[in-house]
Amino acid sequence: MNRRHVTFTCEGDTLVGTLDDAAGTAGLLLVSGGNEIRSGSFAGQARLAARLAEAGFPVFRYDRRGIGDSSGENREFRDSGEDLAAAIGAFKAERPGLTRLVGFGNCDAASALMLNSGAGCDALVLANPWTIEEDDGAPPPEAIRSRYAQKLRDPKEVIRLVTGGVSLRKLASGLKRAAAAPTAPTGLAQEMKAGLDAFAGPARILIADRDRTAQAFLATWDRNDQRLSTCAGASHAFVEPAAREWLFEHLISALKSADA
Repeated sequence: MNRRHVTFTCEGDTLVGTLDDAAGTAGLLLVSGGNEIRSGSFAGQARLAARLAEAGFPVFRYDRRGIGDSSGENREFRDSGEDLAAAIGAFKAERPGLTRLVGFGNCDAASALMLNSGAGCDALVLANPWTIEEDDGAPPPEAIRSRYAQKLRDPKEVIRLVTGGVSLRKLASGLKRAAAAPTAPTGLAQEMKAGLDAFAGPARILIADRDRTAQAFLATWDRNDQRLSTCAGASHAFVEPAAREWLFEHLISALKSADA
């Protein structure tokens, strides 16, 4: 494996990235979500990058300002546009043969790419975009309805209900919240839509159907959007073996399309 670390600047601060190199002319910019470092939780992003590089596509990961090995102030995802631009510049400087660039982000990394209209990428893969502005820790009504629908399809859960194995107080509370009106698009969701509308390249929006963040996103988005793809049984980080393969195949497909 050809992996090397790279330093580059962003508005006077020093950022650190990792390039998993390969011969392909289409490359992946892997953007970390939240305050996660570039290797990802339990090195999941590092393993994904290595696997994509083995398939022939270079991958660049980086810590934005104030995260991991990078200096400066953590400005969060809303104000990470300069970090994105600096990372793209560093990737292209390290791999001058790149002709196409695919940007991939999960959670608020997807949101950052949308807010910045792709930040100069040629194609986007956006997983479980973050649209929640005020997080009270409770699942949105859409997530509760989805959970109850799953439970009612499970004979074991139905037996628990009729035999008193379910707290009626919790059930009543859940049903009340599930009956709430659909979530109205937030200002953030509207900004993300406007940003993506201004992006001229192809985009894929990947949804993990067991993820609360994804369910909140879908409540604000057009369900008929042809760019949406849903992975059954997947959690937020696509850690399940089948979900991990599903994500990998989508990334490979996007890279091959960009390389065509």
